[in-house]
Amino acid sequence: MRAPAHGRRPILSIVLAGGEGKRLHPLTLDRAKPAVPFGGKYRLIDFAISNLVNGGFRHIAVFTQYKSHSLDVHISLTWQLSAILGNYITTVPAQMRRGPRWYTGSADALFQNMNLVENERPEHVIVFGADHIYRMDPRQMLNAHIDSGAGVTVAAIRLPADQSDQFGTIEKSPNSNRIVGFHEKRADAPTIPGSPEQILASMGNYIFDVNVFRDIIVEDSKDGSSNHDVGGDIIPRLVERGEAFVYDYRENSIPGETGSDNHYWRDVGTLDSYYESHMDLVAPLPAFSLYNEQWPIFARGLNEPPAKIADGPDGPSELSNCILSNGVVVAGGQCRDSVFSHDVRVEAGAEVTGSVLLGNVTVGKGARVHRAIIDKHVVIPPGLEIGFDAEADAASYYVSPRGVVAIPKSATLGA
Repeated sequence: MRAPAHGRRPILSIVLAGGEGKRLHPLTLDRAKPAVPFGGKYRLIDFAISNLVNGGFRHIAVFTQYKSHSLDVHISLTWQLSAILGNYITTVPAQMRRGPRWYTGSADALFQNMNLVENERPEHVIVFGADHIYRMDPRQMLNAHIDSGAGVTVAAIRLPADQSDQFGTIEKSPNSNRIVGFHEKRADAPTIPGSPEQILASMGNYIFDVNVFRDIIVEDSKDGSSNHDVGGDIIPRLVERGEAFVYDYRENSIPGETGSDNHYWRDVGTLDSYYESHMDLVAPLPAFSLYNEQWPIFARGLNEPPAKIADGPDGPSELSNCILSNGVVVAGGQCRDSVFSHDVRVEAGAEVTGSVLLGNVTVGKGARVHRAIIDKHVVIPPGLEIGFDAEADAASYYVSPRGVVAIPKSATLGA
């Protein structure tokens, strides 16, 4: 694979991390969506940043806005690059540089921080979303972008057609990778020619020529009818001008990926998709593996003891298909198909199946938890059952459309 042609001037990477994430409540009640924990030891944003860093792009600005404190702390403690080599990852909060207002959309966030582009003077600007689970080598996408001469290149993935109302759908020219139509979250969006059950969906990852980027973002800022959204406004304008090209995610090759997790991508914008992506991790042959040493997902290392599996007073623990983080202790519990973040405790006779437990959760003696997401600092009292009685769960907890129970951070149960 040839190296990208960006030796003369740096590439500026921007990660859009200001999302409120209402569909992920209660996990986003007091944190930004990109700061939501994932996979035992990560935050959602770690996947986008890891892809950029692994690809050699290390001038990274993370745009924050909504309830950003935990995200700011995570970036400052986790993502420290070598300043002596000119590398950096920095959070950029909304600063009202263009007047007394917060960001009104993703394109407005780019406009309000145009000073970063002027200071960096890059040839190209990478704009990635902060809340998807995937591996991708952005160098290969940049090479395709440069070769095409595009004003913007949009990464795309094939998805079932019944999901077209959730994503921007791309129509590609039959003779090139030029985008000839872009349909933002339309249930009747056109499908792929020859594949009527699939759409070509935007992954929310873009690479812009810097001059096109500057011109289109400033132009959009002056349009009073615009929603100032990259996917909804910027990309359709560039499609109309013939300057937008698509990059097929299937063309991206990651070292160390196996056939089972090749080209995995998941938008975790809802409780159900968040839950299902965790279940993808715990299968014996996972749909997405966290153990690819050739393209690692980086995370903050916690100074905690290793996980421990111990016998309880009534017999040994039983575990299968579980991910255990540092500090986890299972003492006589039965756990299957679950992901445990740091410092989870499962006491004697307790049962946890098909669940996601975030940090410092305790499952008391004899308690049963099934198909649930338990946020941090929750104690499940002895004998309490969650996930077995749909009517009782709906009366007391958040329940997703597919029946996953979600318990907020620091909730008091059994009172």
